[in-house]
Amino acid sequence: MNFCSHCGAPVTLRIPEGDDRPRYSCVACGAIHYQNPKMVVGCVPQWQGKILLCRRAIEPRYGRWTLPAGYLENGETVTEGARRETLEEAGAALHEVIPYGLYNICHVNQIYLMFRAQLNGLSFSPGKESLEVRLFEEEEIPWEDMAFPVIEMTLTRYIADRPQGVFPFHIEDVVRRLSRPSGEGE
Repeated sequence: MNFCSHCGAPVTLRIPEGDDRPRYSCVACGAIHYQNPKMVVGCVPQWQGKILLCRRAIEPRYGRWTLPAGYLENGETVTEGARRETLEEAGAALHEVIPYGLYNICHVNQIYLMFRAQLNGLSFSPGKESLEVRLFEEEEIPWEDMAFPVIEMTLTRYIADRPQGVFPFHIEDVVRRLSRPSGEGE
């Protein structure tokens, strides 16, 4: 951040009085600009044991497979956001949307809230952010072509939980992979 969104003057990075971390602060009007993590919502949509994945048509990770997920919009609930992202990316409607996992990705300032969900039927098609949308059996999942570590973690947990039919709510931290080029997110 270079300029204040309130008055347009330059900002500096400093620790405001009574705070414990650096914040962008306006040198003219004194406004403090707090930056907080972005919330990403998504789901593991399934149909009769198969999992719906989307192949990305956008960067980062163009051409890689992912679960439908994206940024939560202002004014929508997390469940509404997961349903919207699934509809936008996979053209699929959901029911039985149940919270499943929370993933802290502190190095890119994101929090993922993932749900388990059932597809309403076999009506799905790629949205503008997807090249392809497909149902996969567990053994067909293209692990080597997954877009993001958080998606791998979610799928791995889901597949491990499925045989028992018990799906506890998971909270995990996703750590930076040193082999991934910077700027590609998680």
